[in-house]
Amino acid sequence: MLYLLAGIDTEGDNQWSADARLHQTFENIYALPALHELFQRHRTRPTYLVTHPVARDARSAAVLRQMLTGQDCEVGAHHHVWETPPCTEDDVRRHAYAMQLPEDQFAAQITALGQAITEAVGVQPRAYRSGRFGFSASHVPALEAAGYRVESSVAPLFYEGHKGGPDFVGAPNTPYFLACDNPTVPGTSNLLEIPVSAALHRRMPAFAERWWARAPFNYQTKRVLRKLGVARLMWLRPSYSSFDDMCALARRLTEDRVPVLNLIFHSSEAIVGGSPYNRTADELAAFLDRLGRFLSYAVRDLGAIPVTFSEFRALYCGTQAPPAPAPAAVNG
Repeated sequence: MLYLLAGIDTEGDNQWSADARLHQTFENIYALPALHELFQRHRTRPTYLVTHPVARDARSAAVLRQMLTGQDCEVGAHHHVWETPPCTEDDVRRHAYAMQLPEDQFAAQITALGQAITEAVGVQPRAYRSGRFGFSASHVPALEAAGYRVESSVAPLFYEGHKGGPDFVGAPNTPYFLACDNPTVPGTSNLLEIPVSAALHRRMPAFAERWWARAPFNYQTKRVLRKLGVARLMWLRPSYSSFDDMCALARRLTEDRVPVLNLIFHSSEAIVGGSPYNRTADELAAFLDRLGRFLSYAVRDLGAIPVTFSEFRALYCGTQAPPAPAPAAVNG
């Protein structure tokens, strides 16, 4: 059986900008009901992974509570090192990865984040994603202790080791329970990893994929290889990948019997000017069109069943019966 997940990193406007990080605004959160209506039209059950400032903003919290009343979404946690207490103004400027934090600061931030979300929406978060994919296997014990049961920071072939960030090269697209010493291999914890769906556009031997991911002069080399048509990364990420690439990736994963299609983007990508991606009304319209068409394709043509992160974990562990297939998606 194939399941469709949509994990939305739900955060303040334009977190790519140091100035925006210092002066938080939340216009994209106030506009979330329009995005949620698109998900509803396609019977998709998103998981909104929420940052600490969003949870502490009263108007944003009210939006999330209202969406939860429909019982067709989940609220989880999105951890930003630079804005989850205890942190400093220097953390905002450094834009650090969580894996760079001392263990006691990481644990304290995770506690503060969970408390803020619980107070905001009345539900303890069970799903987690690290900002900038800055997850480390050493985080597993603290996340388990804080009550998390789903982790979704691992993106196959993602590599930012040259910047002090994560190295997820070799990770599978298939879910697995995490180990405490390596984020890309199965272990014995109770924390289920649901990787973000990603793969190269053509099948390659493992050694070639590893070389591509960790290539010298990383960004420049990948840009050249993409322009030459040698290798490009396909994500289920509508600001990065074309509709055709997302469909091709979904078909590949289905052929490989991967049980989940895990789509990702930031909430701020769903308004004009909220991110570096959709800066005009036309760009936003194209983004929403790509997203809607892909959701329709996954549900209607591939037969994927939409579920939230925690619902998928229950199904994966056999503690919940599979839901009935969703009705055919609406085009557009």
